[in-house]
Amino acid sequence: MPGLNDKQLEACCTTDGPLLILAGAGSGKTRVITHRIAYLIDEMSVNPYNILAITFTNKAAAEMRERVDNLVGFGAESVWVSTFHSMCVRILRKHIDKIGGTSSFTIYDASEQKTVVKEVLKYLQLDPKLYPERAMLSAISKAKEGYMTPDDYEKAHAASFRDQKIAEVYREYQKRLQSNNALDFDDLIFKTIFLFETNPDVLAEYQTRFKYIMVDEYQDTNGVQFELVRLLASRYQNLCVVGDDDQSIYKFRGADIRNILDFEKVFTKAAVIKLEQNYRSTANILNAANAVISHNHGRKDKTLWTDNEDGDKIAFRQFDTAFDEAEYIVSDIKEHVEKGECDYQDNAILYRTNAQSRMFEEKFVTANIPYKIIGGINFYARREI
Repeated sequence: MPGLNDKQLEACCTTDGPLLILAGAGSGKTRVITHRIAYLIDEMSVNPYNILAITFTNKAAAEMRERVDNLVGFGAESVWVSTFHSMCVRILRKHIDKIGGTSSFTIYDASEQKTVVKEVLKYLQLDPKLYPERAMLSAISKAKEGYMTPDDYEKAHAASFRDQKIAEVYREYQKRLQSNNALDFDDLIFKTIFLFETNPDVLAEYQTRFKYIMVDEYQDTNGVQFELVRLLASRYQNLCVVGDDDQSIYKFRGADIRNILDFEKVFTKAAVIKLEQNYRSTANILNAANAVISHNHGRKDKTLWTDNEDGDKIAFRQFDTAFDEAEYIVSDIKEHVEKGECDYQDNAILYRTNAQSRMFEEKFVTANIPYKIIGGINFYARREI
């Protein structure tokens, strides 16, 4: 396969049995997954119908779908490229009647979930100040990520009065969802696992169909996602997971880094291939990143390298206040533009939380510099302001 380096090629051609691909940032992992699918179909004569590729976001799934279509051509539409949740929706629409549901179920969004919890708290006569809706939904979501029913939750937290109340809220919440013929987002995976565990014939149907399974961004999987993949792959064991333990940032959303760190313990015959050549960054950026990442605890050992040139050195500055930081950055941008070295649109500021944008916006307004907030709301355009 042209355009692949040795390690990428090895990853594409290692098709039988469990495989962990440790893919560093910018090492071409999506390229490997799509070429691997093409290799399975073209070289191994695998029926596209027997291939499943799972990723996390609809955007990533659409991008992978497009790449597979371009690479494979005939038969590409039979490859099942999906997110975890959309895959579960398809399975449940077909089989949910086997676990006491109907295929016309609706999927509740965050505001609908909140409304149900509000009703539950009122019904159970619990003070929403002591049991806030948000905290209740978070606890229910965590329970479902741990594959715990209300009864399981109650037994696991027998010593805590507050958690016993949360178990009551969880139980009543599920009752109301059922009577409304609705599922929430976490139910999609939870119910699919329950369906598989209670209906071996349905599990066998999907195990037989998905002879080759690939999972992208594996470092972001949680407990139930891991269990779902394990069940599906348990017949043929042709499971390929791609991820990078150094890029796991979704612990707050339930991601369990142990899924990638302990992969070889669960799948004892697993092969491990590291993609360490970076195509995206200059050498200086990569060296700095490696030096920072090396301090992480509980990580797989790998060192990214690149053939790219050194590039500009990284400027590092520390500030006492957010005010000082914003003032420096805005004046630095202005200086570069006035010298004709760039336009305003050539600059980007990355920040961690939306609240941090306000200080920069104030400085841009004062300096009369045009700016655009991406993926958030301009502070001065907010309704309350």
